[in-house]
Amino acid sequence: MTTCTEAAELEIDELCRTVSGFAEHRLSGTAARDGDEFRRRWRLAGQQGILGACVPADYGGAGLNARATSAVMEAFGLGCRDAGFAFSCAAHLFACLMPIVHFGTEEQKRRWLPALCSGERIAAHAVTEPDAGSDALHLTTRAERRGRNYVLSGTKCFTTNAPVADVLLIQAATRAGGGFFGLSSFLVEADTPGINIGQPYRKVGLRGSPTADVYLDECVVPEANLLGQEGAGAAVFSLSMRWERTCLFAVYLGAMRRVLDATVGYARQREQFGVPIGSFQAVSHRIVDMELRLRGARLLLREAAAGLDAGAEDEIAPALAKLAVSEAAVQIGLDAIQVRGALGVLDGEAEALLRDALPSRIFSGTNEIQRNNVARALGLGATRPH
Repeated sequence: MTTCTEAAELEIDELCRTVSGFAEHRLSGTAARDGDEFRRRWRLAGQQGILGACVPADYGGAGLNARATSAVMEAFGLGCRDAGFAFSCAAHLFACLMPIVHFGTEEQKRRWLPALCSGERIAAHAVTEPDAGSDALHLTTRAERRGRNYVLSGTKCFTTNAPVADVLLIQAATRAGGGFFGLSSFLVEADTPGINIGQPYRKVGLRGSPTADVYLDECVVPEANLLGQEGAGAAVFSLSMRWERTCLFAVYLGAMRRVLDATVGYARQREQFGVPIGSFQAVSHRIVDMELRLRGARLLLREAAAGLDAGAEDEIAPALAKLAVSEAAVQIGLDAIQVRGALGVLDGEAEALLRDALPSRIFSGTNEIQRNNVARALGLGATRPH
């Protein structure tokens, strides 16, 4: 007899197979700089339920929990060869939609979420600034209250989806020097007067993810667009990071699995000295270590997803998941290239994984910051000398 839990697992497995196959055949285009093609694939991803996977069904989402969502994102990364596009979809969901789910009013949820889940609209989270990346509590972008409006001025950089966004979640300081309670979050239409988007960056990896600077000059935003209470910006940002450091990184698990499977196939077929190179211990052990890194990273990510589902505000599990996945992705990319030899440095899946993996050690909080977070949670922070 199949238990309820087993039935649910089977349903998720079937959903993942569907998403993987769909992504492979419908979402793996490479027209990174073609806005119309990006939009076409975006709408398809929305129709498949990817863009609203963990958003409640009442607001147009699929209503999945974090563990199921991470499995779907892994399947998405497995099937979609354009890791940049998959990254943009995940950033939209976890850094923008989930904050609205958790902090939005009923009116805000019904206004914004359905079109963002369906793929009709695209969201971007603008937080990083030229002088405030890891130091997110010291933003220079200001939001000054004037009557029933806020007026935003400042500059944001490295904003994923900015060139194509219809709405931006913008973090700004409402109280200078206010620390954790000095930041506030605003939902702002991209065509609001006072917003200008810079030219898209040319990046070493994740090229299918459009990224640019955001310039705010006396941008007037109604108070109804304040997400959460004034001063809740840091809490909104922290929530988005917990989701990103867990479920977004599942995309990389899928990409690693695809490249690892292809590497095993290559090692079985490629012959040197009359035998397959996979029979050489130097090659086979390298591939075993690739498998070890992937499986270990997946276990840590699933632990973090379970914590999200349980409502935990644990800093350690998401930080360790982010560290494990990002560092495994870079090393597996290097190993995949090494196994292929000269072919590995030509245009192909191995070198693409490495390029796409390099930014993963930077975004969502650098890996150095993640180690700081874990050390602090373990009680290893600096103490003043007596």
